Amino acid sequence: MEPTVLDALTSPRRRAILRMVWDRELMAGEIAAGFDVSWPAISQNLGVLRRAGLVIERRAGTRRLYHADQVALAPVADLLRVMWAADLLALKDAVEADAGRGPRS
Repeated sequence: MEPTVLDALTSPRRRAILRMVWDRELMAGEIAAGFDVSWPAISQNLGVLRRAGLVIERRAGTRRLYHADQVALAPVADLLRVMWAADLLALKDAVEADAGRGPRS
């Protein structure tokens, strides 16, 4: 069964990938470089986004380039912005909590 748009958006990593390719096209390797996980994990997430119709994959020789399908994402764009804002607030809270622990040795 193909993933639905909402299935694809449940993963914070997939939302982060969408943010990366929202308004620019990136090679798969450039996307993977932004994460501290294996290449197969990123490839799997890109596959879910592609099958859900949220990213467009373009091949240029041996390279695969990805960008968000803004037309397909239009109905959920506001939802994504809210999710991204929540992700950023959670990151801010984590950084502030970590900063309160003092210097690391």
